[in-house]
Amino acid sequence: MSITLARTRALYDLASVQGALERSKGRSPELEAFYERMLDTGAERFVTTPSSTAALAPLAADCPNFGEVLGDLGRYLGLAHASDGGGFNVMPILLLGDPGVGKTHFARGLAKVMQTEFELISMNALSAGFVITGSSASWKGAKCGKVAERLVRGHYANPVVVLDEVEKASGSAQSDPLAALYQLLEPETSRAFRDEFIDVEIDASQIVWVLTANSTDGIPCPLLNRMAVYEVPRPTAEQAVGIAQRIYRGLLAELRLWKFAPDLDNAVVDRLAPVSPRDMRKSLLDALGYAVAAGRDEVKVEDIRQKSGPGKARIGF
Repeated sequence: MSITLARTRALYDLASVQGALERSKGRSPELEAFYERMLDTGAERFVTTPSSTAALAPLAADCPNFGEVLGDLGRYLGLAHASDGGGFNVMPILLLGDPGVGKTHFARGLAKVMQTEFELISMNALSAGFVITGSSASWKGAKCGKVAERLVRGHYANPVVVLDEVEKASGSAQSDPLAALYQLLEPETSRAFRDEFIDVEIDASQIVWVLTANSTDGIPCPLLNRMAVYEVPRPTAEQAVGIAQRIYRGLLAELRLWKFAPDLDNAVVDRLAPVSPRDMRKSLLDALGYAVAAGRDEVKVEDIRQKSGPGKARIGF
């Protein structure tokens, strides 16, 4: 069994927060409340590191088409354990692949393996950076950004933060939603990240960044240079078989259907192979319902009634 090791790290200076609170009196009740929360919770947050590379095995089994990125993560984890008190340093990750190959699912699984928190920020049509970096307290309706919110309200200094569909973010020279990433994706500058709402330096250098995109089109080269870029293929037919069986066993445990066979018949798996795991779960849930309604404790091919949509079916998450 693999356990997760944890140490603590101070993310901000309490004296600076106290000073900012005193200067903000009468300006914004929301801002004062946020400073008070920072003082109440203290500056220390956990930084987690899996105790061995074996911790990545469940993720490798669940996401078999992510072998390249998992190989690198395994080496980074090995370096963490070989060093004298060093942490699990993960370069910002960009996962490229067709819709449905499992990019966001993989990031959730990584957070689970690391036993840390998870934050998903949809970049689709995002036109301003304040969602990430906050907006000035002088503005009406101002609030802090997602990064400061997660670090202050959370328990961990190294949450997995996903920027989903980053290539679809749009903006202008005056309001570039990607501008904040130039600071946040660099270890040196992210140690002194300053959210515009709270205007106090926060150490965001431990965040595990996972960006997802269908292609690199629309992503500036200076940003690409700050990331490790991985092309994620669709699962092979053999990998899809394993995914289908794992989803099926998970449903049996979730629904407590102990009388059903622990594995799907080969003909059923073949029927499911072209289906994305996202749709696979619904297809199997429906199939179990059809089987129970028919008084059976096994799923048959006729129970798989996946509706075919326009275009070619794809394998993925």
